[in-house]
Amino acid sequence: MIQHFSASIWKENDWYVAQCLDLDIASQGKTREEAISNLREGLHLHFTPVVATITPDIVSLEVEVYTA
Repeated sequence: MIQHFSASIWKENDWYVAQCLDLDIASQGKTREEAISNLREGLHLHFTPVVATITPDIVSLEVEVYTA
């Protein structure tokens, strides 16, 4: 299935940064095209189902959170 996403691209020092506006995923590259390609790969990996080779232990955590 093909999905469409929007990305913001900017140059930061010597790197181009590509950030998906729809998901919290970003990537970078030495060129604009490389940054977009790397973002495309990151999006592909994000939607690839996880295949565990080792069964993980699932634990429950309690964390005290301070709010202002």
